[in-house]
Amino acid sequence: MDLLEYQGKQLFSKHGVPVPEGKHATSVDDAVAAAEEIGYPCVIKAQVAIGKRGKAGGIKLANDSDEAREHAEAILGMDIRGFTVHDLWVEQASEIAAEHYASIILDRGEKKLLAMLSRMGGMDVEEMAEKDPEALVKRHLEPNREFGPEQAGAIAADAGIDEDVSKQVADLLIELHEVALEEDATLIEVNPLIVTEDRKALALDSKMTIDNNALFRHEELAELRDRSAEDPQEQMAKEKGLTYVKLGGNIGILGNGAGLCMSTLDVVAQAGGEPANFLDAGGGSKAEAIVDALEVITSDPKVNAILFNIFGGITRCDEVARGIIEASQRIDLGVPLVVRLDGTNSEEGLKLLEEADIADLTVEKTMLGAAEKVVELAGG
Repeated sequence: MDLLEYQGKQLFSKHGVPVPEGKHATSVDDAVAAAEEIGYPCVIKAQVAIGKRGKAGGIKLANDSDEAREHAEAILGMDIRGFTVHDLWVEQASEIAAEHYASIILDRGEKKLLAMLSRMGGMDVEEMAEKDPEALVKRHLEPNREFGPEQAGAIAADAGIDEDVSKQVADLLIELHEVALEEDATLIEVNPLIVTEDRKALALDSKMTIDNNALFRHEELAELRDRSAEDPQEQMAKEKGLTYVKLGGNIGILGNGAGLCMSTLDVVAQAGGEPANFLDAGGGSKAEAIVDALEVITSDPKVNAILFNIFGGITRCDEVARGIIEASQRIDLGVPLVVRLDGTNSEEGLKLLEEADIADLTVEKTMLGAAEKVVELAGG
């Protein structure tokens, strides 16, 4: 789960990471009130889950209430690279003497957190690494060892941080590590980490990703999810407890079991089609789960044909057939269905479908035959 800047900074403050004073606003009046409370100059910042907001006009400096109102009106509702701005962060302006880069990320290959620090900040880390590979200092952090002043200080020294603020930057890196551990973050990025004119180190930005699998430990974080940025089909599937990934094609795919679903995607692509989704209805799919799955798939306006590929092991094919029949009665599917049932109670399932006489439903015996038929019906 990706957090917005203000959400990350609120977590930073909770763990002692120094940040400029700021307030969250969702309306122009709230933004002006926040600016008056914080004082001028202040910065009005768009809150969207994507970078380069400043270049898109999503970060503006306000010197008085009239400018704060003007900027808030311009930024709220703005489209920034496909993301609509619904939230603002009004922040005390900072006098910047230097910009650095700091991050704590999960290195999945090493199964360890990785601390990174660079004297160069304010640019993409990829661009930074390309310009000067030696400028980015990296250290893996051992899970069972304390990450303390000695190790963090060595990273700051190797990165060439000015001696008078080296300890502050090292302390900030230690605090970011604490945030990662306590909040189950897989990525924390501060770009830029600034040094102000009065020589204070501050996190001027925040990019944070929380491990979805750990949200049961953080109910308060689960509530922070930016639902407006979520794909509507993926959000619906999540609410129904379905495993669904949107892919962008026009052929809806429903299978039982991740392996069969992946194979189905491959066979449809081999037949010349473009899958719209990956949807695993689960190993013991009941009729209600099939209805839910069809509601999710048909809510995608791009879908113009659906392929059911079910192999009955734990799943009973007659239950799947009942789900298809029930869905055809409860919702207007509006697209042709191609069904391949094999395995447990497949004969019973196929008989139920034949007796139901559902319009625009075709039964195929093989996976390849089903894939070729659904591609034909989808116009591919």
